[in-house]
Amino acid sequence: MAEANESLPIDNAHTNRSHVGEGIADGRNYPGYILIGLALATLALALVASGYGFKGWALIAGIICAVSLVCGVSAVLLERRRVKRLEGLDLTSQEGH
Repeated sequence: MAEANESLPIDNAHTNRSHVGEGIADGRNYPGYILIGLALATLALALVASGYGFKGWALIAGIICAVSLVCGVSAVLLERRRVKRLEGLDLTSQEGH
């Protein structure tokens, strides 16, 4: 059976890590996505606290929002850069869709 697979032509340009569903399949992205979700939730909390006049809570939620967003986006971009480096591409290299 292994010999049959070796004789088949492999289209590396289209089948080698096509990136479809990469965010779900690559578990290293999850912490970044969770931090981005936390940033969105704390943004809502900051807006509600600010609307009700709780300036201290709004400030705390705003700081948590900013830190979570920066850390989450950084984590996702670093993982994306790692995947691209394994493929021999730059982070800004466009391909596919």
